[in-house]
Amino acid sequence: MNRKRVNFLRFLSVLCIIALIGELSYIVYCKCFQEKKYVYFDGINAVVSTNKYYASAGSNNDNDSHYERAKISKYNLKKEKTFEKLYNVGYNSSFFGILLDGEDIVAVGSYEKTEDDHKDSVRRALIVKFDKKGNIVFEKDFQMLDNSKFTSITQVGTDYLVTGQSIYKNNKIGEKDGGAILVKYDKDGKLLWKTSYGSSKSAIFNDCKVINNYIYAVGTDENYLGIFVKYDLDGNFITYNDYKTTDSLGFSGIESIGDNIYISGALRRDNDDNDAMIVRYDLGCEYIDQVVYTGLGIERFNKLMVDDLNNLVAIGTMAIETTEDGVSEYNYDGIVAKYDANLKYVDSVSYGDERDDYFTDIIFVDDMYLVVGYSSYEDGSYMSKFIRYSKALKVLNVE
Repeated sequence: MNRKRVNFLRFLSVLCIIALIGELSYIVYCKCFQEKKYVYFDGINAVVSTNKYYASAGSNNDNDSHYERAKISKYNLKKEKTFEKLYNVGYNSSFFGILLDGEDIVAVGSYEKTEDDHKDSVRRALIVKFDKKGNIVFEKDFQMLDNSKFTSITQVGTDYLVTGQSIYKNNKIGEKDGGAILVKYDKDGKLLWKTSYGSSKSAIFNDCKVINNYIYAVGTDENYLGIFVKYDLDGNFITYNDYKTTDSLGFSGIESIGDNIYISGALRRDNDDNDAMIVRYDLGCEYIDQVVYTGLGIERFNKLMVDDLNNLVAIGTMAIETTEDGVSEYNYDGIVAKYDANLKYVDSVSYGDERDDYFTDIIFVDDMYLVVGYSSYEDGSYMSKFIRYSKALKVLNVE
């Protein structure tokens, strides 16, 4: 998955360079744009729902400058888009997490605010609250160090708890606090407290969950170390555990059933052949057991959810290596796997409708599993996708 994402980011970098050249020479811009105009991206990173509509967060580059723009979208229950709002501030941006607060939508992610940010490829963490018409209620950016982003958001009472990362940029070292970050805002966007954990060059919190009035955050630190940290509701450190060794994304999703906490990620093998996994811990962050999904290639579980029968349903990605004319490439398929509360395997399916398919989030709604993500196509573009699965993991429809 990392290699394909690197290729995608390189495509976006090329587009940004073309836009800058265009300021100097319109003729050169037109020529280059015609060569690169097929590189279109529209992806969904997170989804939530009510009994009336769905809302999603992600990004696309469908604008004259071809910058990546953070976006929120609303869909009716037929998955027909009824509303979309782009965050047209600064340069490149993306939303990674979303929640509904009454009729308001709160999204978190990152953006390049200034021209210097854009030139240095440095992003700031971002939280934006929209009303039901898409008007901005508040917008706040955040940095402890240089490169920063918010990765998820959850509501605690009337406040917002966000996870993320704030680290030094590549060519900079220092001893200031940073790394994986946990930040709390009130409903009006006032910063209440912040805390950090791990290396100021690499650590990140990907997700969190509040269980029995404690915050549990998951992510990764340097040297492929999965991290699992417990805080009280005021952000005070309680305890932690780590896991050797995960892949570079580390622990990425968290759910709970009773006194058991389940964390999704990938087990890194000595030969870099990762297997998707779910690890179970108790409320004191002590390891209990784990289950490993071994497929046809390199796998990881990105997110987890718990259905109405207390089954764990994990979504992720499987990279399958193919060789043609002596050249190796990876094709990416989405995977959905179901386990019971004791991590006993129930069922799993893969999805490979287009060239590459990436699953980013899952929710349980209307007695079905709704999976979101994006797929690549022959012309090099990426398009967002909704897939509905039955409880038996049968595809009901794709939109």
